[in-house]
Amino acid sequence: MFGSDNAAPAHPAILEAIARANTGVASSYGADDWTKRAEALLRETFETECAVLLVATGTAANALSLASLTPPWGAVITHRHAHIVEDEGGAPEFYMGGAKLLLVDGAHGKIAPAALKKEAAKYSRPWVHGAQPFAVSISQATETGAVYMPAEISALSEVCRAANLKLHMDGARFANAVASTGATPAELSWKAGVDVLSFGATKNGALCVEAVVCFDPAAATQLPHLRKRAGHLFSKHRVLGAQMAAYLEGGLWLELARHSNARARELAGMLTRAGGVLAHPVEANETFVRLDGERASALRSAGAAFHPWATDGADIYRFVASWATSEADIEACRKALEKI
Repeated sequence: MFGSDNAAPAHPAILEAIARANTGVASSYGADDWTKRAEALLRETFETECAVLLVATGTAANALSLASLTPPWGAVITHRHAHIVEDEGGAPEFYMGGAKLLLVDGAHGKIAPAALKKEAAKYSRPWVHGAQPFAVSISQATETGAVYMPAEISALSEVCRAANLKLHMDGARFANAVASTGATPAELSWKAGVDVLSFGATKNGALCVEAVVCFDPAAATQLPHLRKRAGHLFSKHRVLGAQMAAYLEGGLWLELARHSNARARELAGMLTRAGGVLAHPVEANETFVRLDGERASALRSAGAAFHPWATDGADIYRFVASWATSEADIEACRKALEKI
């Protein structure tokens, strides 16, 4: 309860789709009808032609995306507390062949255009003594639950274009961002200047599937080879395709994201009424709140799982709502705090 959206079960519709796809024989390595359907649905969702590669994890999606944009002698500019920096075990650097991550700060996990411009200006392509930036990576939503609006992404994209940098988006919680902003997937991605998107599904009800979405198909020629070399091309690829197709068909992905966002807002309201203080705005499905020891202990006694967030200092905790979070989960926490 509230420990992570990764801890939630897969949605029944996803499991049912896998079971249906598991009947009979099908072409392997992505030539199956389920994968083709998933790719078509992603192009329909983003309202444009794009190259699509399905993988099993968000780490693979991010690392392969960045490897397609950055040579081993290059670098990626990203936020100091981005997921690719703190939670992926060096996978981006590994798949990029040793390229560096250059870190900038910014409130609520966001990169500000001025900070990006300043960092990019430090490096000149002919300079051989330092790793040269080739790409920028932003997280949607950020590691502290903030959401980039289309205008904010466009402002970063303008800096990228001026500095000849590609823009990658870690969209592990992209669905939550779309549900939060009301913008279309296209408006939050390629229309705002994103070149490559890691489109997440696992945190939002899938069992194990993410997509690398390259909005310039002509620039995606390396990606199939990178995926195969990295061991992420499934022989029974229909297992991934079935999940992604079920996730997108009928708008299930947005339905689940709206649910988790709503539960996060309800939780935030309950916690603040009980004496907690928000550390970051609640714009997606994560709540970061300062709690004293007594309140934290009471919640744990009620069965709530949540994590200290050392990045923000002492007594800050992260609560994550998922598609499976219920009003009863929040009520159990409320009753525990009411006893104090």
